[in-house]
Amino acid sequence: MTLKELHFFYKLTENPQVTQVANELNISQSAISLAIKSLENSLNEQLFDRIGKKLILNEKGKYFKEKTLPHYLALIDAQTIFQENKLAGNIKIASSRTISNYIMPNIYYDFLTKYKDVKLDISTINSSKIIDKILKSELDIGLIEVDTQNSSLIKEKLCDDELIVVTSDDNHPKIAFIDAIKKRWILRETGSGTREIFMNYIGEISKELDIFMQLQDFEEIKKIVLNNSNTVTAISKIIVEEELKEKKLFQIKLKNLELKREFYLVYHKEKTKNLLFETLIEFLKNRFKEFYLP
Repeated sequence: MTLKELHFFYKLTENPQVTQVANELNISQSAISLAIKSLENSLNEQLFDRIGKKLILNEKGKYFKEKTLPHYLALIDAQTIFQENKLAGNIKIASSRTISNYIMPNIYYDFLTKYKDVKLDISTINSSKIIDKILKSELDIGLIEVDTQNSSLIKEKLCDDELIVVTSDDNHPKIAFIDAIKKRWILRETGSGTREIFMNYIGEISKELDIFMQLQDFEEIKKIVLNNSNTVTAISKIIVEEELKEKKLFQIKLKNLELKREFYLVYHKEKTKNLLFETLIEFLKNRFKEFYLP
């Protein structure tokens, strides 16, 4: 059974006159007859009643048309998309919580609005899990908050980000050494890019901190810090911009320490770079540039 045979079949279901269909398709009548005979042989069923020069769809033919037409049309649509190199398909993408919750929503929306035949399978997990899933070919693209030196991955820098230390205690000194901050630390869980960067920066000092809670959600962390002046957290500045402007949270600048990091786009080095993949990559890179314009 071939697409050509199916094409002739559906044409004849619309017009039983073999001569007219042959003229329309600019082929011989015998070519149509042979194709239909081949289709019937592959099914071991007769689909048409031969009446004069007409091929009249019989009950078996009607049943076959009913069951196969939607699939045939889907195949033709897919064939057209590939032949015209249209942007269509499905991509699995995941981003870390900072990126996913505070940067990506509008980017996802705008991309899908522009490319209506594209489907994005979107998930939000921490950076270490994203790397693991890409290595297992369970994800196509990852957006992470940590650097990685894995030789199986391609990484592209998206932008710079800044972690800051904040509290709801307006009376706390606005500049301090990190080990002089005697408050309960509310941090992300192990495996989080935010936590990993923070811990790497402060090194051995981390052993002296009172890490009171570890949570997976920044909004939960913010809520605790906002409601408890004896707490403090390290968090991306973009997450607390509104609270800083409204003076609900206050930054504690660290002496001799700046918590800078980079956001990366990563994918497996063996990943096939088709048109959809490359278009999404460029779209993401351009939007991150716009997002972080001064």
